[in-house]
Amino acid sequence: MLPHDPLWPRSRTLFSHEAISSPDVALVGVPAHSTSISPTAADKTPAAIRACLERYSLSHSDPAVNMSKLTIQDCGDVISPDIDESRTIAQLREIAEKSGAVIALGGDNSITYAGFSASSTTGLITFDAHYDLRDGINNGSPVRRLIEAGLDGRRVVQIGIADFSNSPEYAARARDYGITVIPRSALRASTPAQLWQQAVAIAGSNIYVDFDIDICDRSVAPACPAAAPGGITADELRQFAFLAGSSHGVKAIDITEIDATKDSADERTVRLGSLVVLEFLAGFSTRA
Repeated sequence: MLPHDPLWPRSRTLFSHEAISSPDVALVGVPAHSTSISPTAADKTPAAIRACLERYSLSHSDPAVNMSKLTIQDCGDVISPDIDESRTIAQLREIAEKSGAVIALGGDNSITYAGFSASSTTGLITFDAHYDLRDGINNGSPVRRLIEAGLDGRRVVQIGIADFSNSPEYAARARDYGITVIPRSALRASTPAQLWQQAVAIAGSNIYVDFDIDICDRSVAPACPAAAPGGITADELRQFAFLAGSSHGVKAIDITEIDATKDSADERTVRLGSLVVLEFLAGFSTRA
């Protein structure tokens, strides 16, 4: 049981389950899991992240942050794209059309296809250890599917692509598509803010952002099956989430690839997913 303190409001209180005509931000679960290359119970993660939001407060070190001024609607879960992807897209589009921004809680990374398709965005930034350019329909294919559906590869930026986690063939496919790849090693010489500025200049002014948590070091994301030692830090991911929230061009994000049933006893991966939600909201609250 968490302690109750009226002077320490919890972040979960920001989210309304009542219908809001035009919320600043909508939260929605997209519980996909069955086409994942690696077996996963990622469909259980939206509920786990929602529950974890009870652990955190509304305070932030940036004086410009004021999340209490935001109207945020928790829209519940849409149907899984594993069942009917076209219906998932239609439900997400209905949410996106009335909201200032959408946070989609996965689910595996296959949800990026539905989320982007529903958002009417024209640029894509992925935070991911992998290219997601595989054939077929699975959690390793959404970027290829989007490009084949009409997304200009020159408007795609992939940050955090990891050594020893991809194939030369998919690297060549990324080059052929015109994708800008910013590997994990680039963060050793540049700050998140510098790389974010570079990515936005390429992706444009109408952007969807995919936060695949397996970009992180395995020590902070044990519930991500494909996370490897040497990934980005939790702090770097949180900085990127804040930057995405503060950027007017970002219309929607997703948070994917966490299997809440495989998390450590301290729930560190789910907690990180919850903090990505909150950092995005904190950044969003600074938009003028």
